[in-house]
Amino acid sequence: MQIYPNQFSQDINKALRPCYLIFGDEPQQKFDVIEQIRSKAKASGFVERTVLVAESGFSWNQLIEATQSMSLFSSQQFIELELPTGKPGTEGSKMLQEVAANLNPDILLLVHGPKIGKDVQRGKWFKVLDEIGVSVLCYPLEGKQLNAWINTQLQSHQLSVSPAGAKMISDFCEGNMLAAKQEIDKLALLYPQQSVSETQIEQAMVDQSRYNVFQLVDVMLNGENTRCVKMLYRLESEGLEPNIVIWALIREWEQLWKLKTALQNREPIQWQKFGIWRNRQSYYQNALNRLSIEQLEDIQQALTKADHAFKQNVIARPYIELCHLCMMFMGLDLRAVPLLDA
Repeated sequence: MQIYPNQFSQDINKALRPCYLIFGDEPQQKFDVIEQIRSKAKASGFVERTVLVAESGFSWNQLIEATQSMSLFSSQQFIELELPTGKPGTEGSKMLQEVAANLNPDILLLVHGPKIGKDVQRGKWFKVLDEIGVSVLCYPLEGKQLNAWINTQLQSHQLSVSPAGAKMISDFCEGNMLAAKQEIDKLALLYPQQSVSETQIEQAMVDQSRYNVFQLVDVMLNGENTRCVKMLYRLESEGLEPNIVIWALIREWEQLWKLKTALQNREPIQWQKFGIWRNRQSYYQNALNRLSIEQLEDIQQALTKADHAFKQNVIARPYIELCHLCMMFMGLDLRAVPLLDA
């Protein structure tokens, strides 16, 4: 049974499941969920804990032995199995299915790892463990979901913050929930159970937002000018290679050109045919509504020129040029402004 991270506390407070599958690329949520399992396990008598990591050279017999061994100190065994790749492989899959079939009340199994795809979730080992336990997929939160998570964290510390203050925390730490949790903990120490103003938040916090190029292109396609510039600034400060960004922009232009051509030919857009999932369709739709064929042609020329210049290392401030290119994707008329600072 799949449960969202924000619903996990309610479920584990009701009862301890025989098995937990925790996967995802958002460390703060994973840490919170796993710590809740460990705490509940200890309180329920699972004091004997075995940690296994299925890395290269791992013997799956260790898992079988752990489920069958009896401790001198406790009859209840808590087994944590980490899958560094998110996949157990053929042998591991068979072993996990065997464990699932023979899991008794004195064994508690936790399997965790990085982000996994639908192919893993459809695997037999995952399904049989999910049927007897709970799976939690932890992904980065954005927008309203991130704001809701921040408000929950603030309430847990009995901190009173205005909507503008919560939004400030979100902006400071967007893309880095671990940093957001740390900053909220800091506010709780500085202003215990108090009402915290926007000025106090601003003075206490350090901008720890962390972005990647995939988030950047989504914001760019959606036409969010200010947020896009902020992301570019952060990516530059983190030392991201500019050629990675230009590659992403070229890829998005190619996708937009295909979509725009289909619309020009009065063809209905089949989003899945273009590999665009539901959560990103609105971004592309906004860009298509905003950009004409002529603007896309101008962007192509600018991208070609910039890509060549980047590869020749003749641009002194590449991120200024990248900002210029992103603004063109947002529909700003920059044709009269020289793109390259040669």
